Amino acid sequence: MAQLTDKKIAILVADGFEEVELTSPKEALEQAGAKVEIVSLKPGSVRAKEGLEWTNDYKVDLSIDSASVEAYDGLMLPGGVISPDTLRTNEQALAFVTSFFSSHKPVAAICHGPQVLINAEVVKGRKMTSVEAIKLDLIHAGAQWEDTEVIVDQGLVTSRTPKDLPAFNRKMIEEFAEGKHSGQHA
Repeated sequence: MAQLTDKKIAILVADGFEEVELTSPKEALEQAGAKVEIVSLKPGSVRAKEGLEWTNDYKVDLSIDSASVEAYDGLMLPGGVISPDTLRTNEQALAFVTSFFSSHKPVAAICHGPQVLINAEVVKGRKMTSVEAIKLDLIHAGAQWEDTEVIVDQGLVTSRTPKDLPAFNRKMIEEFAEGKHSGQHA
């Protein structure tokens, strides 16, 4: 597996993210040598869900108003229904996400995570996948949606559901190791 030593990755979430879609990628990134920080809309902690049930709280390393895209080599967006829905209407979160694209930095999103990318207006013309529930949203926003476990398009990595996490984690690490992609743009 590619090594991410000296790489710093942001995981952007709000309350209501799917727990395994944060914990599994975070663990994979850390095992590959990356420093990983949880960024959220407010300091303190964020609460996870497993399906419909609330589960654990996770420490927020940095609030969005203190986060700088320049400090990170990549961005990961977990799914779940509530977190992406909250982030996609927050101007600071959208500016943060868009800056990764305009800086040509790799971004990975799983499940409902691509909803944030729709509102950041960075999906048009991109090959992507997601949970079935937002397929039409992505298509209407101009994405070329496919039903497959993982898709990589110029530094953008997307997957459908937790069952795709092994493939998602491998490709995410690979793209983050490669660094900037000239085809990654806002």
